Amino acid sequence: MDMNNSVLNNIADPHELERMYRKDPKTFKTSFSYAWEQHPDSQVLGVWYERLHFEETAKTNKPSLFQQSFLFMGLLAILAGISTRIIFHFVEQEAIAPVNLAFGIIPFIVAYFVYSNTPKRSIIYSLTALLIISVVYLNLLPLNYSDSIILAYLHLPIFLWILVGLAFTGDGYSKGSRRISYIKFNLEYGILYASMAVSGMLLAALTMRLFSFVGLNIEDFYFSNIVLFGAAALAIVAAYLVVSMNLKLAKNITPYLAKIFSPLVLITLLVYLVTVIWVGNNPFLDRNFLIAFNGILLGVLVVTIFSITERDSDKKKNISDYINVALIVLALIIDSVALSAIVFRLSSFGITPNRFAVLGINILIWVNLIWIMFSYMRFLQNKSELSAIQDAVTKYLPVYGLWAAFVIFTFPIIFN
Repeated sequence: MDMNNSVLNNIADPHELERMYRKDPKTFKTSFSYAWEQHPDSQVLGVWYERLHFEETAKTNKPSLFQQSFLFMGLLAILAGISTRIIFHFVEQEAIAPVNLAFGIIPFIVAYFVYSNTPKRSIIYSLTALLIISVVYLNLLPLNYSDSIILAYLHLPIFLWILVGLAFTGDGYSKGSRRISYIKFNLEYGILYASMAVSGMLLAALTMRLFSFVGLNIEDFYFSNIVLFGAAALAIVAAYLVVSMNLKLAKNITPYLAKIFSPLVLITLLVYLVTVIWVGNNPFLDRNFLIAFNGILLGVLVVTIFSITERDSDKKKNISDYINVALIVLALIIDSVALSAIVFRLSSFGITPNRFAVLGINILIWVNLIWIMFSYMRFLQNKSELSAIQDAVTKYLPVYGLWAAFVIFTFPIIFN
């Protein structure tokens, strides 16, 4: 069979072996089996053997339902559901602010990341202390919903997001690759959680409909006990699935989402800005329009960051890079207009918590966009690698966390 064995005849031609495999995998595997029996010491055949048999090995190593990590995740999911339900009870009684619901979920996600990627003790102590300080401090604030307190509540998710990122990255928190992984995790997590949440809502609707047929209205009970518990527990389950199960669907879809949404956002934004100029809206005088401007700015920033992080570093420059640069330039224009409008309003109407907070976040975003734009321009001029752009994204993330902490812990005191 040696004379007719296609694998043996082309053992020195990797390109031909790859072509044969892609053309007819079944025939290739048959020829390969014989070739491997005759030459088990061949390095080329050894590589192909691992490639052809890797899937079978991977299947045997799939996590068991009774593995420790799965059981720990299940325990955390149950605790998150119970904690969220207890917190919701006090929210209903108006004893605490609704923002406390975040503490029914976030600490357990942090605990799971710490368990799966155990960092040094200083990081564990820091995470624990910051979570405890946050929950105690926020519940010492009066429930009067003044501007400064509402701003503290609005900035809490940013602060907690940074804490979750610290738990996710662990000892590699200073490494750009770990921070990039965390940003990618967020997009995959969002897709997975949304998919499972839609399925849960369909189940909830079906359940309530079935009970309505027998004359029972279970909406209030079902939401307060089942839906709330399930939503909190699902947050932990989704984190486990993304991190531990290596879901190919989520990983394969996120780069395409970035490629599709970047040009769509750019076109939509251009049309919107032209319409705004045509209509004659003025962000300097119209407060609601200024808020909308800042919302657009944050959306563009998020889309740009995901587009950069989802870009394959091995690929050459393409149209997506130029779309990203156009988005960054457009975002800089919007941010510059917004900054001018905020400064005008501050000088004309005085300092308020809202104006000061918007000024701060706009300055932070403006600096970040400038850094990203210059890094991108150097990349397009072949003066730097893609990693320089990603560094401009990842190294700046803690700044947003520090600003959020500043607003949370100082605004209610400064503006009383």
